[in-house]
Amino acid sequence: MSINANSLTVNLLVTAFMALMVFVMPWADRKICAKLGLNLNGGISKNKRADALLRLRQSILLGIFLIYLAAIAWIVFFSRSASSEYLVHVALFQDLTNAVQIDFGILNVIPAIFREGPVSALRHIRVISPANIAQVYMNVMLFIPLGYLLPYVFSWFRAKPETRPLPVCFLASLAIENIQLISKRGFYDADDLISNTLGGFIGQVLFISVAYVVTHPNWRKDLKSYRRWKRNAKKRTLYPFARRIGLSRTTLLASREEDVWDFYVNKMGFRLKKQIVPLNASGTDFLLEMGKSQVEIRCSNREEALPPQSLTISAKRIVTIKKRLEANGIQVGSFEQDVYTGARMLRFSGPDGVQIKVLEA
Repeated sequence: MSINANSLTVNLLVTAFMALMVFVMPWADRKICAKLGLNLNGGISKNKRADALLRLRQSILLGIFLIYLAAIAWIVFFSRSASSEYLVHVALFQDLTNAVQIDFGILNVIPAIFREGPVSALRHIRVISPANIAQVYMNVMLFIPLGYLLPYVFSWFRAKPETRPLPVCFLASLAIENIQLISKRGFYDADDLISNTLGGFIGQVLFISVAYVVTHPNWRKDLKSYRRWKRNAKKRTLYPFARRIGLSRTTLLASREEDVWDFYVNKMGFRLKKQIVPLNASGTDFLLEMGKSQVEIRCSNREEALPPQSLTISAKRIVTIKKRLEANGIQVGSFEQDVYTGARMLRFSGPDGVQIKVLEA
């Protein structure tokens, strides 16, 4: 990606825009949402029109993201004319080599700092091309918004902001370089891949350290709890497998086979995975499935008092779920707030008094 970034004014404007996006946007977002009575952490909002306003907020954030993509497209493709030949530049760190003269080579800077001390080592570094430094700086700055906005705008990236944005930033830079090469608008530059990916990484770190902190006031408490758990759990059985473990099956007891079929299959929409009739028994065992989650129901087929039971389901688009439950004849109460997570929750009853909760993910 090659743009004319020699102007100090351009560099200052881009830096100011990054600062506004990183530091002002989350602060303003939180203040506006708090004034409108909107809960950004998934809990119950005070505003009766919260769902519509939150959708509007998401649309505004998506609009900001699309404007950023349009700006990137203009800078890297449409602001320049096509050249007459294909240009490829694969020498690593060539931009920095052209910008800075280092007596002992760029790869030996860090060893020299430890060997001679920072002051003595810096004497061997001289700036010979400020324009090339500005070029590298701009390539880094252009991708900071991508690493920052991906988790800010999209929940899939926000679920794992420490790992998911960076590969997308690298792939986006790789796509840009290849399109520039094919269209002859610019040239394929390996240094740009490094600079762009570094910018995406910085944006990702800024989201975690700034945007998340501003919009989650309890982050210190959560971090302390996580560190305490991690310190104590390292020697426990399941810790090495924590990221690969999921609770996939819940077991319930039921008394009437007809009720199980009508409620869980016909109304809730579970799929019958398997049905087993044990030998020398009047009961029936069902294994029901919804995506990766399974519910085992052991039905006795006789009238009997069963102990209190509950089933908790985690899902998105909880407002739509509420409407679909009511459309299928299931009586659902008003939204409640989960006492553990603060997220919105629906509560309704199933056969044999089973208390079912739908927790907003």
